[in-house]
Amino acid sequence: MLANNPVTQARHDLTAALRSAARHGLNEGVCNHFSMTVPGREDLFLVNPQGLHWSEVRPSDLVMADGAGNIIEGRYPVEPTAFYIHARLHAGNPKAAVVLHTHMPYATAITSLRDGRIEMCTQNALRYWNRIAYDDDYAGLALSPQEGDRMTRAMGDKEILFLRNHGVIVCGPTVAQAYDDLYYLERAAMVQVLAMQTGRPLHIVDESCARHTAEQVAGEAQQAFLHFDSLKRLLDRDEPGWHESSD
Repeated sequence: MLANNPVTQARHDLTAALRSAARHGLNEGVCNHFSMTVPGREDLFLVNPQGLHWSEVRPSDLVMADGAGNIIEGRYPVEPTAFYIHARLHAGNPKAAVVLHTHMPYATAITSLRDGRIEMCTQNALRYWNRIAYDDDYAGLALSPQEGDRMTRAMGDKEILFLRNHGVIVCGPTVAQAYDDLYYLERAAMVQVLAMQTGRPLHIVDESCARHTAEQVAGEAQQAFLHFDSLKRLLDRDEPGWHESSD
């Protein structure tokens, strides 16, 4: 499956991420959102519509909206928190071309712990050294632009935000890179939670090694694209027609 038009390709990639997230157990009901700035139009973004399960979304189902909540293209509404979180992050964070927000279970479990943090105790965790911000002030559902702005400030110059008692946000320059970070973040959280269940102390890697390993992972950026291409091949194999129009 090839898409020569950048907007068409963006729709395909965002759909592939949503469907892959459902296959990986990162979704929750019909909640949470993935969004991407429209190529060539930084004032607009694509986002999954309200009410569709991630496993059934097709590229033509994605909604194109502006930061004020106006639907530019699409036949579905968008859940309000998608505007208040995603629109404000796209507008306020230069790293947020792609914004992935989930309540994926293991990472969210860590947000529920007092002083919960991703600990530098596994190789997967080390890729996030100095890349995670923590918002420790849960304030209910994000139903105002002020709440989205507060999250944007909390994220600062990081790519990842842990939301206390809520979930996580992962930002990135491309869908492939953001999804790779989302996937491995949940894997790091899962192994940490499993290790914590033994009751034995975690072995924390020292800062110099953590920094070195994070730099090594950053130097293998192509791996994220290879990973994402493989996920699209799995969709082609197991869910043929996933990228076709639903009209």
